[in-house]
Amino acid sequence: MHAEQDYTTFYPCSELPVRGYTTLCLNNAQSKTGLMNDLDFETMMTDVGTGVQFLRNLTEIDQVIIWGHSGGGAMMAAYQNVAENGASACNGTEKLYPCSSAMDGLPAADGVLLIDANYGLSTMTLLSLNPAITNETTGADINSKLNLYSPANGWTADGANYTSTFVQEFLAGVAARWNRILASARERNELIAAGNGDYSDDEGLVIPDANYLGFNNKLITQDVRYLAHTIYKWPLLHKDGSNTTQVVPTTTITRFLSTFAIRVDADTFRVTADNITGVDWTSSQTAPIGSVPGISKPLLTMGNTGHYEYLNAEKIYLAATTADKSIAFVEGAQHTIDTCTACESYPGQYGDTVKTAFNFMDKWLSHPGRFISA
Repeated sequence: MHAEQDYTTFYPCSELPVRGYTTLCLNNAQSKTGLMNDLDFETMMTDVGTGVQFLRNLTEIDQVIIWGHSGGGAMMAAYQNVAENGASACNGTEKLYPCSSAMDGLPAADGVLLIDANYGLSTMTLLSLNPAITNETTGADINSKLNLYSPANGWTADGANYTSTFVQEFLAGVAARWNRILASARERNELIAAGNGDYSDDEGLVIPDANYLGFNNKLITQDVRYLAHTIYKWPLLHKDGSNTTQVVPTTTITRFLSTFAIRVDADTFRVTADNITGVDWTSSQTAPIGSVPGISKPLLTMGNTGHYEYLNAEKIYLAATTADKSIAFVEGAQHTIDTCTACESYPGQYGDTVKTAFNFMDKWLSHPGRFISA
């Protein structure tokens, strides 16, 4: 699954069955429009739970494994954490918007695959925020000093090479605007809870230029020096089936708070070549780094080197505490798992990355003793 998307025809729906796995693919877009941002955290959790329970009820199914890609990785990591630990995993004081007791009793899966999982629906919204906007009632009031597309700041049509001063000011602007939005949303939520809101249950919230979809992610998509390589050495899968171990190069008020909000420290928020700092991962319901410590079942996290979100696979693996955890990166795969032909120096350099990726998943799933008796 992917959060808020129709994944009934995505690669796992065909690649896993041909390798012998019964596969259930779902569409959990709330409005079925595919426009995103209309699905809240608890609805996502119950959607996944419905799928898991459906498979549990089939007599021929012994093991249920959940598979999440991109924002679906954030969703599945959160789900398994809550399913294993109950509402206590999502209603603590560290959460910006604690969940309800309805999150108790969700059926846990037997294993988790997080494929090119992003940093979280909340974090990707943060990374998509335009700090140049100075008026939340309109997207037209712009601080030109924070313009990503200004040549004076390092922009060119062939890719950006931003000055260090601009990057520092840009990220400071992101943190400042984000914290203003967060403070306003929390204030409105308190008024709603006290019966003094515009409506009795919720209110609309418009955040100009902040949609978390990949094409709207700011800075990291223009200047490829950021989120460009892992910190540590990990298995990198090649087209011939071999691998090398190396540093791997490259809404509404309540819905916002429960699904897209995360705490940011304005003094320490940074995006570097190998990390994102200054973010309180546990404050969000949808950040995998904050979710995976609660998972005890076998976990595989994979990243695709043709896209910057691949780097989160390393962070997920390092944060995970389960005794059975694995990590791998697919050389030359873009975010959608297929081959990044634009990344190739010559045709066929990376081969069929879909085949490479799913062959490795098959090997992991079928490892004797993990899900299938030795």
